[in-house]
Amino acid sequence: MGLDLFSSKKPKPRDTDVSLVDVRREHKPKMVFSSSINCPLLHIFIVVSFVSTINSLETPNQESINQTLRSEQELQNLKKTIATRLRQINKPGVKTIQVPNGDIIDCVLIHKQLAFDHPLLKGQTPMDLPKSPREHNQFDNMSDFQLWSLSGESCPDGTVPIRRVTEQDILRAHSINSFGTKAGNRFLHEHAVALVEKDEFFGAQATFNVWSPYLESQNEFSLSQMWLVSGTFGKDLNSIEVGWHVYPRLYGDNRPRFFIYWTADAYQSTGCHNLLCPGFVHTNKNFPIGAELPKHSTYTGQQFSITFKISKDKNTGNWLLEDGAGNLIGYWPAPLFTRLKYHADEVHFGGEIVNAKSRGSHTSTAMGSGHFPEEGFGKAAFIRNMQVIDSDNNLISLANPTYLASNPNCYSIQGKSSPNWGNHIYYGGPGKSEKCP
Repeated sequence: MGLDLFSSKKPKPRDTDVSLVDVRREHKPKMVFSSSINCPLLHIFIVVSFVSTINSLETPNQESINQTLRSEQELQNLKKTIATRLRQINKPGVKTIQVPNGDIIDCVLIHKQLAFDHPLLKGQTPMDLPKSPREHNQFDNMSDFQLWSLSGESCPDGTVPIRRVTEQDILRAHSINSFGTKAGNRFLHEHAVALVEKDEFFGAQATFNVWSPYLESQNEFSLSQMWLVSGTFGKDLNSIEVGWHVYPRLYGDNRPRFFIYWTADAYQSTGCHNLLCPGFVHTNKNFPIGAELPKHSTYTGQQFSITFKISKDKNTGNWLLEDGAGNLIGYWPAPLFTRLKYHADEVHFGGEIVNAKSRGSHTSTAMGSGHFPEEGFGKAAFIRNMQVIDSDNNLISLANPTYLASNPNCYSIQGKSSPNWGNHIYYGGPGKSEKCP
């Protein structure tokens, strides 16, 4: 959980000021340490509280006064940095919608969105959107998976719905610079995936079974997605990713949410989740990226799934993102990439978790449903109708897929094929158990 903090000397309110809570006024250092121990960004706040407490117990001298002044100056600088970052990310909306779960959606003019702050996209306007055939429908009504629209709210034509970033969102990050990226997460990542490689792929499509997996630590996440990959891992990897995840450090909750991600340099400095940096161009006024998926599967109960497709537009070179009904959600412009400029070399489908070992042993964070693949439908998570797109823009079955689990005693995978579900997998597991100490 993030903290709100401010200096004991309240500045005169301004539109650009960040509203922060004064921990020094509370004089409860233990609470400060407990809340911020995993967030290096907040260590400066601990110093402020500590110095204030010491100065109240002894006669102040010039050194302690200087230290207090330095700490307060650092705090003010941090406040300004956060405020600047919020102004960069949150573009003004023509309408604001309050979602029942606490999210705020701003309806931003499509040509004013953050994407066009990217140096390679400055001055551009959104591409002319192609007409998508309504084929391969898995659900026709996106509102079934849109909590924000259940109240009847919608964004006007010419705008796109964008989840507003808050001060608390940034304070939960490992650092301001790493906010919205994977760069700040140095914990162990574990996977259970099906993949095809050593070919030219121009897109992919799959249907993802949605769950709400348990997470042991706020530093961890659990996801289900597909990756389009080209380049070398750890060096010049280009990746486009789409699926659902539970990620409390990013959103401040443990709800499953639809997400996207991209990188052009192996997660080092380019790319981000959702719309938290310039890049992905959002085009659909009915589909907020990063939105909660209020319907998810239950063990032996009703199963819910969502379908997504990524494809290469032959005219522009852009990578298009569509839902299962053929509705275009947006696109990744071709100039963002080096190795994905023409095609992908690999396509992966599966699950991933972060293992922070917060209790000194393997995490009990669940992947998928938290149950192993052999339990089957209604109990284990699945991804079905996994397909790739060839150079003629045809959706085809996976040719000789490889199934990999980085830690099969904790999370495993089974590959199958059938007439109705095509190539599909069951995957996941509970994490820490007798098999996974």
